[in-house]
Amino acid sequence: MRYSLTTVALSHLSMEETVDFAANLGYEGLELRVRRIPEAALGHPYSFWGNHKNDLNPDNFPELASRIKRLCDDRGLAIPVLASNASANDLDDLKRLAEGAARCGCPLVRVQAPRRYNGTVSYHELYAEAVESFGRAIEVLAPHRVRALLEIHGGTITISAGLAYRFVSNFAPDQIGVIYDTQNMVREGYEGTRLGLDVLGPYLAHVHIGGHAPAPGVREADGTLRWNWAATELADGLLATPDLLAELKRVGYDRFITVEDLRPEPDADTKFRAAIDYLRQLE
Repeated sequence: MRYSLTTVALSHLSMEETVDFAANLGYEGLELRVRRIPEAALGHPYSFWGNHKNDLNPDNFPELASRIKRLCDDRGLAIPVLASNASANDLDDLKRLAEGAARCGCPLVRVQAPRRYNGTVSYHELYAEAVESFGRAIEVLAPHRVRALLEIHGGTITISAGLAYRFVSNFAPDQIGVIYDTQNMVREGYEGTRLGLDVLGPYLAHVHIGGHAPAPGVREADGTLRWNWAATELADGLLATPDLLAELKRVGYDRFITVEDLRPEPDADTKFRAAIDYLRQLE
């Protein structure tokens, strides 16, 4: 297996510092956050979903991509995925992301459905809208030999491997793939790993791992116990990582696995060092 880390979690580092950080810990790749900093976050302290020292976005990425590739090549790092938040309707942004991805040797660009699922609009309406939008997005990415990437994620119409497969099976697997995200699925849309990977088949394109586990919350007046989900160290997560790795090997998966740890504590060095050390000892 080859392991990458997400730069979403490294908001305090420049591009050069990010490359050195990942290489020094023994990671082999970077899943690059390429998205605009929210206007309300500009000038504020660095944070995962807010301000970033390394401001990569669809506007500047095509110009910076070749330099980023050289930095990564010098330290033996690949760029397996662009962690974009571009909608399938953002065709101009997707074109720029595809241009940059091609220049830095990145084969996959994460694309979001136009709308999330919250129960106010029917699943079937959102599904039809998203299929139509992804069809156009794929046409924009294809000339650059870049594959669209759909993430299994809570609050969307693709919260499980089965629902993700139903969606991506509208397209050829060389046009679109799925991020099998373990943290998202243990909270919503859980399926057995063996079944989920078998369902995805050739659409399995990338994997996200991280620790999440349930914790008892408030007991309501009627006696109902509400449960919370807490981020944990990778080894302490509800989904047993050795079992996941064994299933990935069974289906012949040989691409990257991105470690996602968005806990505010401990510090980045401590948590990403612990994760890679744990993963290496499982090999």
